[in-house]
Amino acid sequence: SPQGRSKKKSRKHQRFMERRALLEQKGLLSPRRRSQTPEAGPEAHTALTEANGTLAPRCGKVSKPKRVITLSPSASPDSIARHHSVLLSQGNSSSKKVRTSSLVLRPGKYVAIDCEMVGTGPQGRLSELARCSVVSYEGDVIYDKYVQPELPITDYRTRWSGITKQHMKNAIPFKVAQAEILKILKDKIVVGHAIHNDFQALKYFHPKDRTRDTSQIPVLKQRAGLPVRANVSLKNLARHLLHKKIQVGCKGHSSVEDAQTAMELYRLVEVQWERELAHSLPPRPPSPVTDPTADSSQYLDDQYWPTDLMASGL
Repeated sequence: SPQGRSKKKSRKHQRFMERRALLEQKGLLSPRRRSQTPEAGPEAHTALTEANGTLAPRCGKVSKPKRVITLSPSASPDSIARHHSVLLSQGNSSSKKVRTSSLVLRPGKYVAIDCEMVGTGPQGRLSELARCSVVSYEGDVIYDKYVQPELPITDYRTRWSGITKQHMKNAIPFKVAQAEILKILKDKIVVGHAIHNDFQALKYFHPKDRTRDTSQIPVLKQRAGLPVRANVSLKNLARHLLHKKIQVGCKGHSSVEDAQTAMELYRLVEVQWERELAHSLPPRPPSPVTDPTADSSQYLDDQYWPTDLMASGL
């Protein structure tokens, strides 16, 4: 009968709860998180309540919290691109809302990089790393160090690189810098302008789907009113789109400033760029089948309980 099944179910649930409590007591299972949201009772709908000597306004309907979709820190770049696409398809036309949504994703997964090179070898024709700067999504400096090239410097290229002989006094060896920088770039979405030059100086290849090269983005050139197929410098994009001057004076470029500028340009067209990338991505592979033995909740079943533990606890 339904009543018998109900009693049987309640006894099973009671036994389940007793075993959970025993596991928690023995430290084998973490305690359940109880909801911090207080239940709405009649007191929430009183006309006026007195708090701290002042009258509080009448409480009406309790508004439901807005649902914010976030991605886990381990989400793939494919997930990020598709998430941008979903945000747009849901009608988030407000640029402020879209910008906030991208921040909710995981700004710690975005970095921008810029490197300065000096000349080595005969007549300084070889380019080697002499300074590398990495900034965060917000433009904060994560890494900025001078690097000693593996070959003797024959041309400092100070007019463009800003590097002088004085800077090399505190420079670190290339291998050390390379290891430190690659550790930062690992699993990150890396932004840069003509970024292949930076990777070449680092003797490194970053995954293409995690690379965002602002020199290769048609939407940036379109916004600047420049030909889509033209090679546009970071300086010109900054002048047209960000209304700021960079790389001025005779002291050379600042890799920190260039990295920050590249990130600003990326954020300017981030949603549209990621949407276009989402459309060009291959279909998402099916989700892997979950191994039932990896689910901690199923260990509360009878078959997983040691007989001595059952005897001592129940």
